[in-house]
Amino acid sequence: MNSASPDPAIDASGHRARLRRRLIEGGPEALLDHELVEYLLALAIPRRDTKPMARRLLAEFGGLGPLLSADPESLARAELSDGVIAALKIAEASALRLLRSEIADRPILTNWQALADYLHADMAHRLVERVRVLHLNTKNALIRDELVSEGSVDQAAVHVREIVRRALELGSAALILVHNHPSGDPEPSRQDIILTRELMSALKPLGISLHDHVVVGVKGQASLRSLGLI
Repeated sequence: MNSASPDPAIDASGHRARLRRRLIEGGPEALLDHELVEYLLALAIPRRDTKPMARRLLAEFGGLGPLLSADPESLARAELSDGVIAALKIAEASALRLLRSEIADRPILTNWQALADYLHADMAHRLVERVRVLHLNTKNALIRDELVSEGSVDQAAVHVREIVRRALELGSAALILVHNHPSGDPEPSRQDIILTRELMSALKPLGISLHDHVVVGVKGQASLRSLGLI
């Protein structure tokens, strides 16, 4: 008499239990990227083997960072349900809040690596350019982190006068301008340099400093101040 085939749901349940135990006992490094995604998907799709889906998504999006950073529209085009998309976005939001907590209420200039980690996680894998302004107080602690534009970094997308107006409204003592290059190469463009110098010129008479303009890419980050361009 042939034995009955195992119930796939029971097999999946046992596999997930082993993943859960490894994660709890071994910490964040105990699971590989595809195992993290697999377990995350399993929370949204409890009675399904999510390993093939996890591997497919990582291959399609190019890794864990790009997958979690993908916009909901791109995830929907990958034939993911709202529940799965929400699970991925919750993971991204949690990671970003954890990283952002490392720079909150602390002097940015003496906590630069934490800032770099946060900016990389939030911007390096974006498919369009994002421009944000970090507003600092007199102690160089972050008082506001604002997204000011999505698209290309040019005169139409980033209005110097609007950044200056906002700095005055918030009582900012200094700013750090940040944007990403979807190409992955963080080397500043000619337009990046022009924008930086125009903003510096507008802020200087008001006693507001532009500490830096940071360009973020998958390959790393570039500081215009470190490059001698400020």
